[in-house]
Amino acid sequence: MAVIGAGPVGLAVARALLQHSVPYEQLEADDDLGGNWYHGVYETAHIISSRKTTEYADFPMPAEFPDFPSAQQMLEYLNSYAEVFKLRPHIQFRTKVVMCRPEATTNPVATAPGSDRKDARWEVELANGEKRIYKGVIVCSGHHWDKRFPNYAGKFTGEYIHSKDYKNPRQLIDKRVLVIGGGNSACDLASEAARVGRSCDLSLRRGYWFLPKSLFGVPLPELVPGWVPVWAQRLFLKVVLKVVVGKYEDYGLPKPNHRIFEAHPTLNSEILHYVKHGRIRPRPDIAKFEGRRVLFVDGSSAEFDMVVCGTGFNLSFPFLPPGLVPVEGKNALLYAGCTLPDYKNLYIVGTPQVRYGFGPLITPAAALLCRLINLQDQMELPIGLVLKESGAKLPTTHLVDPHKALRQMRYAKYTLPLLLRKERKLRQRMPVGRRQEAVGRRKMAGNTAGELQRVSPDMKIF
Repeated sequence: MAVIGAGPVGLAVARALLQHSVPYEQLEADDDLGGNWYHGVYETAHIISSRKTTEYADFPMPAEFPDFPSAQQMLEYLNSYAEVFKLRPHIQFRTKVVMCRPEATTNPVATAPGSDRKDARWEVELANGEKRIYKGVIVCSGHHWDKRFPNYAGKFTGEYIHSKDYKNPRQLIDKRVLVIGGGNSACDLASEAARVGRSCDLSLRRGYWFLPKSLFGVPLPELVPGWVPVWAQRLFLKVVLKVVVGKYEDYGLPKPNHRIFEAHPTLNSEILHYVKHGRIRPRPDIAKFEGRRVLFVDGSSAEFDMVVCGTGFNLSFPFLPPGLVPVEGKNALLYAGCTLPDYKNLYIVGTPQVRYGFGPLITPAAALLCRLINLQDQMELPIGLVLKESGAKLPTTHLVDPHKALRQMRYAKYTLPLLLRKERKLRQRMPVGRRQEAVGRRKMAGNTAGELQRVSPDMKIF
């Protein structure tokens, strides 16, 4: 298998592959491991999820780490993880993948389990022109790199950057800064501009839930036990916020038009503080740019030296054929959160966003992925197709409830072997020609799904 990416998710997948004796090579475009924590975050960044809800399930962070470790501490932790589990020898650095495609696109279904037919394998092309053949591809490239910029009328003639381009507070010193967006990175940068800039304005086109990083001395992600249902978590947080924060409108901020957890909340304990101190001025959405002057939809305007777009990222896979992975907004339409019904041996891992850190979920998810890979070896049809025809559902959101996901993975651990029987039933009902047609044309002929028992319909691999 080819594992693309050596960030937090890619490292966990590599660890699981070693544990399950699945041969692989890990291809990393950078010159070292760590992904976003190595090349993509600013010097003063700290995690928004707590230490306990971010660490790998099988590798606790050092006890001396604070509740919210810094970017440097996160990188040290990931390097320790790689050293302890001997992952580095399997990583090929400065190895950028530019294309992955089925070796024979006309017939992506092998003729029999374990077949050595070329159409069960994948061709991987590297930036240096080299082409390799792998049994399959596991994509762990992350989703914090393809910058998304807003589209406004006019042109801003000052410094115009994405939050991904921000590296240290020196970029903000003595500047009139406008930050666009209310997500975690946008609010971190707005807080830094409030400290070192001449002024800071924050433009929001909608309301956000701004949650403190800690409550009652406990990191917020650790405050509510996992068995508490989401509706009760929402009720608890709304009551606490009403007491501790009050109304967002009293800060000049728009009221959220959605419930907590329906969109990714912003964990930041400084933004409301600086608003009340006059160091951050809330603004509505932008109407247009006129040189260094920005006009807002409420008719107000102001001049700025720098605009920082904290407007998030696109979910994209430039090294896969266009349209191969269907994406709606921020949501990759994958069965079990990682497979397609059209191709064997392609797994896309880590596209959803969890309400807190990656560690407790990705460790069991990577182990479950290895079971899927081993099951696929025993099947003729793509395991994604078997999941689809067994009643598995496509995700309707990119946001993941971590407690629910853990319960689903525990359930799937015991029900996955049933997929072998279901694959045999499905294959028996489909002549060879129709099997190939079903995969090649991305549709099923006949109505066999109703005859199959449903297997873990909400199962997801993070």
